[in-house]
Amino acid sequence: MLRLIVILAVVSIGCRMIFGRWPWDYLKPVSTRGQALLRARKLLGVDARADRGEIIAAHKRLVAMIHPDRGGTSDQVHEANAARDLLLNELTDQR
Repeated sequence: MLRLIVILAVVSIGCRMIFGRWPWDYLKPVSTRGQALLRARKLLGVDARADRGEIIAAHKRLVAMIHPDRGGTSDQVHEANAARDLLLNELTDQR
């Protein structure tokens, strides 16, 4: 029993040192805003460290592909615009 406790403690501390989070932090659900940010980043194809220029460039590339004149829909363009606005708003909130 003592071995199990020691092993769990070592694994927990190792997880904290390697990933920067405790193992039980992974069990917490992601907030709604966090989910929206993840979805926006995935849609635009940018990572969490993207700056303003990268977000705008990714948005322009996406809109060029999904523009209604090129076979896309206006709903897709609205979704891309909302993703861009959300990510840019997140940048200004962090400062």
